[in-house]
Amino acid sequence: MDMDERKLRILQAIIDDYILTAVPVGSRTISKKYDMGLSSATIRNEMSDLEELGYLDQPHVSAGRIPSAKAYRLYVDTLIRSGRISDDTAESISEHFAGRLHQMEDVIDRAARVISDLTEYTAVVLPPKGKQPRIRTVQLVPVSDDTALVVIVTDSGVVRDNIVHVSSQIDADTLYAISRSLTQELRGRTLQEACELLPEMIGRMKENQDILQGLYGYLQERGNGTRAPHVAVGGTSKMLRYPEYNDVEKARNFLSLMETHDKLADIISTNGEMAFTVRIGPETGIPGMEDCSIVTATYSTRSGQQGTIGVIGPTRMQYSKVISILNMMGHQLTDMFSGEEQK
Repeated sequence: MDMDERKLRILQAIIDDYILTAVPVGSRTISKKYDMGLSSATIRNEMSDLEELGYLDQPHVSAGRIPSAKAYRLYVDTLIRSGRISDDTAESISEHFAGRLHQMEDVIDRAARVISDLTEYTAVVLPPKGKQPRIRTVQLVPVSDDTALVVIVTDSGVVRDNIVHVSSQIDADTLYAISRSLTQELRGRTLQEACELLPEMIGRMKENQDILQGLYGYLQERGNGTRAPHVAVGGTSKMLRYPEYNDVEKARNFLSLMETHDKLADIISTNGEMAFTVRIGPETGIPGMEDCSIVTATYSTRSGQQGTIGVIGPTRMQYSKVISILNMMGHQLTDMFSGEEQK
């Protein structure tokens, strides 16, 4: 039995209708709502063939059909096109990142919230991974008489900052001079290398011990690459709005997975070979997520590191819209971390 053009048109109509309604689709629905010039009987016969081919399931006797994972795979691969998002949506994404965000965590947290708000699904954003970022500059900015803000800018465009204590005798000019010395000593080094070098510098630059001790403590705690990667999750509860998750056990399993960030990172991570990946239902390989699809995209930093943005939703998600939004967000994050404003 061949998959001809008529069957494809009917299958696309069934998927489009089920995405919108979550109600099994019958032949009369297709006949009334979609102008195909076909009778209900003809559509019913074609639907029977589609079921035999594995593209439709019939959840209940005498009920309409619902698309199978095989149908969604065909839909994603051949039937849909990545649509152009509206100007309002594009402007909304840009506006959310108009202000300068100093911490990588702030950027990816905001990205997860924006993606979730725009798609109405759960969003996950992972920080860049790959080669370690290297320091470009270290700047000390006076905050009060005895504190200063130390700002570390890396070649990936990531800015890390922390408050350190300084002697009340140190003025802004002295802080500038110390900043130049630290930049000369640490430029080109990874954060971990800087952390390893600081004890020797503390012994050598005794007059600036407070500053160096503060910097060392900060890098030990956050900057030396030993802690687990930050995983940003947005809209966890949004999945519970969909009828697929009315089942209490399914909802519990999903929420449990969202709380396990290391496992979530493994699920969302991509190997960097594809700009987009779409895993549908059983393709996720995750027990309890047979009714979910995961769409991921990548973004890059100036130094070539690559991060991942992803959406988790029901298998009947609006794939075209999700892919378009992830595409726009990927470009936005890449521009942020490699654009002129990060120099």
